[in-house]
Amino acid sequence: MASTQFVALAIVAVVLPTVAMATQYIVGDEQGWTINYDYEVWAKGKTFYVGDQIASIFKYIPGNHNVFKVNETAFEDCIKPPPNEALTSGNDTITFVVPGNKWYICGVSDHCADYGQKLAITVNDFMPPAPAPSPISWQ
Repeated sequence: MASTQFVALAIVAVVLPTVAMATQYIVGDEQGWTINYDYEVWAKGKTFYVGDQIASIFKYIPGNHNVFKVNETAFEDCIKPPPNEALTSGNDTITFVVPGNKWYICGVSDHCADYGQKLAITVNDFMPPAPAPSPISWQ
């Protein structure tokens, strides 16, 4: 019984800090998800991990834009998936659950092809633990 409780506690001790340290991003920062914005530059200095959220990631006026999760070919060629696969709330949140490359495009009109409204990122495995603090020397 005690060993079961210990195992449960150990799992919580490992998983909880990872969840608590998840980072939330808003794509495009104050510009949001829009046309004529360089999302490659926006993503360049950021490191994404499993558990992170592109929280309210895609902020836009519903009807003016949408978000499709696509594969690399669809990303490169701005190929729109079926309309029922679009995120359309204007405040769409995506939580990364597996590592790997992720691609997103706007499927409205020619926003992807002509105005560059697309985002490619790489999601890394879980965030490494923070380094242990230096020992304090009491003299």
